[in-house]
Amino acid sequence: MDVNAAVAAAAAIAGVLTGVIAMLAFRWSEREQKRPTRTSLHTDPVLPPGVDTVLSVLRSSAVVLDEADAVVKASSAAYALGLVRGGKLSVEPMLQMARDTRRDGEIRQVELDLPRRGTGRGEALAVSARVAPLGSRLVLLLVEDLTEARRIEAVRRDFVANVSHELKTPVGALSLLSEAVMDASEDPEAVERFAGRMQIEATRLTNLVQELIDLSRVQNDDPLEDAEPVRVDELVAEAVDRCRHQAGTKQITMAAGGAADLRIWGNRGQLAAALGNLVENAVNYSPARTRVGIAARRVNAPGGDLIEIAVTDQGIGISDKDKERIFERFYRVDPARSRQTGGTGLGLAIVKHVAASHGGEVTVWSSEGQGSTFTLRLPEAGAARDRAHQHPDVDGLDDETGEADPSSPSPQPTASYEPLPSPEVLP
Repeated sequence: MDVNAAVAAAAAIAGVLTGVIAMLAFRWSEREQKRPTRTSLHTDPVLPPGVDTVLSVLRSSAVVLDEADAVVKASSAAYALGLVRGGKLSVEPMLQMARDTRRDGEIRQVELDLPRRGTGRGEALAVSARVAPLGSRLVLLLVEDLTEARRIEAVRRDFVANVSHELKTPVGALSLLSEAVMDASEDPEAVERFAGRMQIEATRLTNLVQELIDLSRVQNDDPLEDAEPVRVDELVAEAVDRCRHQAGTKQITMAAGGAADLRIWGNRGQLAAALGNLVENAVNYSPARTRVGIAARRVNAPGGDLIEIAVTDQGIGISDKDKERIFERFYRVDPARSRQTGGTGLGLAIVKHVAASHGGEVTVWSSEGQGSTFTLRLPEAGAARDRAHQHPDVDGLDDETGEADPSSPSPQPTASYEPLPSPEVLP
């Protein structure tokens, strides 16, 4: 009896000890599973609280690297620029900067030129890279794309240089002519001749300043703020009257015609300036005893009816290589002829901006030695405001610089234009 009790007591004690040992082993196992290992620290890093949210709203491309140079976090812009490939930072200079910053904790910044991905063009991508430590193990890389800013700055420098050159020419001529007048004060014929030249240069200078003012105005103003229905025949009459003297001097016949009672919704002053520039160019670049025609018509379009105003001349024409650039500021097909006619190279740039700000476009057809046709295509009154807001960048020019924008589709040139119906010959 005593032996059986002793056996039962020993078995109970053994069961209790086994249960205690099992519980201790289970808890030890749980602690081991929760304890971070060297491998887990390397493969599963955690961003500090709030960093992920901040990186998502940054305009710069952001990349976070761990202690093994693996990418922990990268913004979509970083992938778009080609900074991250296969989970690694693909730009070696930036990777070296990150390693140096991880080693000494110093913030570093550098500007680099990177090749563009998949474009096949020789243009470099200008970026500014800044590397800073993020916590004890991570490194933050911020990359800013400076390509567009550099391009705009270069174009602005060219624009300032062009303006300076254009202003310097007539101002220098006036200075020299004034000295010549003083030296020839005893010669009435010479004084009269030099005074006539001074008047020509003063007129050229006045025209240049005025066109610079006009270009600045059409770029910065919203023409639809003071818009009104504008009769096309009144615009044509005003443009013809503006060029009547030049046309009469060269015995150029001016003919106006087309559909009647057409209206455009827009700024009357800007529309008159744009059409006037087209007619003036047609007269200036046409030989004597030729014909300049102006015709207007209504055409159907998916977004609403359009008004087309075509200005056709029998002048020297424009080559294919020049047609791509004639709407750029200060670009002249024939610089020598432009000096003779007093052209500044800004007239067509103004036309382009006016057409774009009114929701339209201007196209050109030309053949060397046969003449040119410039077609100003604008929405008819009533649909103009909607179209202008739907197509704010139809001019194909950069909004900041006014130069050709490669990302904008080029308008198709108008190959021909219908004959003038019932032309009205204007003396």
